[in-house]
Amino acid sequence: MTTTADPTARRMWRLLEPLHAVTYFAPEAAEALRGAGLKGFWMGYFAARAAPMGPVGPAVVEATFYNFAPALVRRALPDAWGFAPPASVLEARLTGVAQALGPLIAGAASARALERTAELALAATEGLSVEGRPLAAANLALAPPDEPLLALWQAATVLREHRGDGHVATLVESEVGGCEAHVVMVGTGVISRAILQAARGWSDDEWTAAAEHLRQRGLLDSDGGLTDTGRSWRRGVEDDTDRLAAGPWSRLGDTRSEELAGLLAPMTAAVVTAGLFPVVNPIGLDLRQAGFGG
Repeated sequence: MTTTADPTARRMWRLLEPLHAVTYFAPEAAEALRGAGLKGFWMGYFAARAAPMGPVGPAVVEATFYNFAPALVRRALPDAWGFAPPASVLEARLTGVAQALGPLIAGAASARALERTAELALAATEGLSVEGRPLAAANLALAPPDEPLLALWQAATVLREHRGDGHVATLVESEVGGCEAHVVMVGTGVISRAILQAARGWSDDEWTAAAEHLRQRGLLDSDGGLTDTGRSWRRGVEDDTDRLAAGPWSRLGDTRSEELAGLLAPMTAAVVTAGLFPVVNPIGLDLRQAGFGG
């Protein structure tokens, strides 16, 4: 496994992810999806994230999202498309983002700063290679909205899904399944099993089987913590994820990447301060390492 990490890729993820993820945590986002006809949080989540791919069935979502229990996905799809077609869901998710992010960003950045941030974020997506990256490809194929706020959010979404697709590739190469990846995260001590298992829908039997397999591979100890081998493996996966996510920032260049980071910082801080992205979260982003949270 090649582990030449890219620190810029990780830094930009930490700044962009909270902006993208308001669509999962903000009440305004959930309400907009309900207004489109979707029923309940999980139907809204799976439909909104999958909508760029069209009215796909649960098998496609299980494969591309990777880390959710199939039973959880199948309670939402394909039924969601009977309540709201993908086009309506895409419109609703932008409505929710505008309502949630609009006031926060207006208080954190000038109109000109927002325009420049969107311009730079979109530039990072130009020429983006999405080979083998289905979620990034689907989002990149959407026309960027005219409004700078929504254009910024759309670019952030493309870039985070690009990184996520690469992360899935590293896990597949390592033969670590979706549930096992969560058991590993719990083994790091950054989040509890109670929070993460509930957030991803795995049963106790599935969780126990995943933990046993990781112990057999020498990645997990008898108490559920990572072994030295497990910690080394996880560092390798994270470093490879950064390496595979480096392309946008290499093309954007150091000067513009640094400018974008500086513009994003107060916006991201506003999202975190407002509580729209929890410090402890099932996404696995430790905001303390990004300078946010306690």
